[in-house]
Amino acid sequence: MNVKNNPPTMDDVAKMAGVSRMTVSRALKPDTSVKLITRERIKKVADELGYVLNSNASGFASHKSGFVAVTIPSVNNANFADTLTGLTDKLHAAGLQILLGYTNYSLEKEEQVIEQFLQRRPEAIVVTGGSHTKRCENLLKKSSIPVIEIWDQIKNPIDACVGFSNATAAALMVDHFVEQGYKKIGFIGGDENRDTRGLDRRSGFIDRLNDHGLESHRLVSAGTPPVTVKAGGKSIQKMLDKWPETEAVMCVSDLSAFGAISHCIRSGINVPDTLAIAGFGDYDISEVSNPTITTVNVSANEIGVEAANLILNRLMGKALTVKKITPQLLIRESTIPTQT
Repeated sequence: MNVKNNPPTMDDVAKMAGVSRMTVSRALKPDTSVKLITRERIKKVADELGYVLNSNASGFASHKSGFVAVTIPSVNNANFADTLTGLTDKLHAAGLQILLGYTNYSLEKEEQVIEQFLQRRPEAIVVTGGSHTKRCENLLKKSSIPVIEIWDQIKNPIDACVGFSNATAAALMVDHFVEQGYKKIGFIGGDENRDTRGLDRRSGFIDRLNDHGLESHRLVSAGTPPVTVKAGGKSIQKMLDKWPETEAVMCVSDLSAFGAISHCIRSGINVPDTLAIAGFGDYDISEVSNPTITTVNVSANEIGVEAANLILNRLMGKALTVKKITPQLLIRESTIPTQT
């Protein structure tokens, strides 16, 4: 990747908007006496240029901030926690700290968080996922700092990315189900309008079933992400109520898979002899569940470490690159029938 150009300045906005530098400064602050029509013109120019007001003290640009901004969609997801651990440990050793922002799977919230981050002039920014609002994408492109998109395999990243193909990961699970002889296969996921990575898994699941010539209509939405253990239990019942012939189910995460398995056990449904259930993410719970849960490991900690490596290389003047992570299928008890 090429090193970015210098970020737009207040002078650039002032010149393009036909006002003074002071007017730009006043117009972009919350409490301002600048006329509405002028504020709107300045705001439009600032958005076009990708400019955000530096809220720090004057002279801040003469030294380093010492922190890297990071956005994550969920604060109670073990995978994201592992990614943050790998990222934090590597950056801490280099004297950098993390400033964390929570987006709750909302692109609009992500835009707000990133704008606030950029006002603090971080050394770099790490964003979870490759889908953003148009304005957010523009802000990131114009920021002049390293931008690392993680947890997705992105065809045209803003700057650089570390991730994997969620569709490929789901295809691995479909292939496993087919190898076990399952033909009536379902998928439990979250609201596809919010969880873009879950949507990619769902799309990969459907495409791979179609490749095998199998039906792909057994789909249940478990609601707003992150999909909880409780939602997994409710969703598996919905699946069986609508398609009682279902033989195997992939859940969007190990938590939802654990909830589905727990519900089946309480309902007298044998897993995996009557119904095979798999998850995603290789959470700790997948190894201690009874039965243990077949899942996909995506090297969450490695994603964080590699993102940190890209940042440190860039700060030393080296070009950014794309790092691909290879998902690994982990076959456990929940999908291997015990009956002979």
